[in-house]
Amino acid sequence: MNSAALGGQIEAFLAALGQHSSPATIAAYRRDLAAFTAFAERQGIANAGDVDTALARRFLGAERSRGLAPRSLARRRAALSRFCEHAVAEGLLADNPIALLRTPKQPSHLPRPVDVDVLARFLDTPFDDTPLGLRDQAMLELFYSSGLRLAELAALDTGDVNASRARVMGKGSKPRQVPVGRRAADALAEWHKVRGVLADAEEPALFVGRRGARLGHRAIQKRLARLALERGLPEHLHPHRLRHSFASHLLESSQDLRAVQELLGHANLATTQVYTRLDWQHLAASYDAAHPRAKRRREESE
Repeated sequence: MNSAALGGQIEAFLAALGQHSSPATIAAYRRDLAAFTAFAERQGIANAGDVDTALARRFLGAERSRGLAPRSLARRRAALSRFCEHAVAEGLLADNPIALLRTPKQPSHLPRPVDVDVLARFLDTPFDDTPLGLRDQAMLELFYSSGLRLAELAALDTGDVNASRARVMGKGSKPRQVPVGRRAADALAEWHKVRGVLADAEEPALFVGRRGARLGHRAIQKRLARLALERGLPEHLHPHRLRHSFASHLLESSQDLRAVQELLGHANLATTQVYTRLDWQHLAASYDAAHPRAKRRREESE
């Protein structure tokens, strides 16, 4: 088997994956699998049929030794596992050898949500009413109102959002609907009034840049970071932090974990439990107030 075989098999997998996954996912998987291909070929492996658990374990061990973070290691493993699943389906492997490897343990730290009052002042800070200013305000309000991922907001078309709800395509090409709050709806209405100044009538993207084309992920991230500086927010702001703030603030108010899970588009409740983790004092107070046999004597709590 020539040395190009494994690379060709991976490209075929990525082409199939590209039919239902985002460009960002494909790009990440391509990087991860390129690293694996280089390692495998150094080991004399040039075909998917020769990939086994021992090879994968050595690869992940080598990546860990060169300082790759646990989150990146987990992504390497996930990409390799998806490729091996494809190889099984294509008859190149009898079973998935990656299934026997544990996912690298992830660090427990989470992005700290922005304080609810600080975030309210930030969103209420006066801004210019230029088309770009109105666009930025609409993006900010929609991120926080609906808990959207960066890719979900960037992919929105004008027909995906109305005054009460937005239709988004989440991870794994899973569609869901999320509510749009009043403040976000108002900001979107103001943006729609001036959107035509930047965008052609044929452009479907909800959020566009100066040249009228869909606003990219990096451009959105840079705008949020710049707005934080301009408005005096004393901390870094990025889309995931707004999503985390949305989830944390909603859970603190509602205590409805299942509803938050649905709104975030999480397949597993365990993901939401970690993502929206509350501090112990808040949980303990809620428990004491709600559980009929949780009332503790004063001397026990002092």
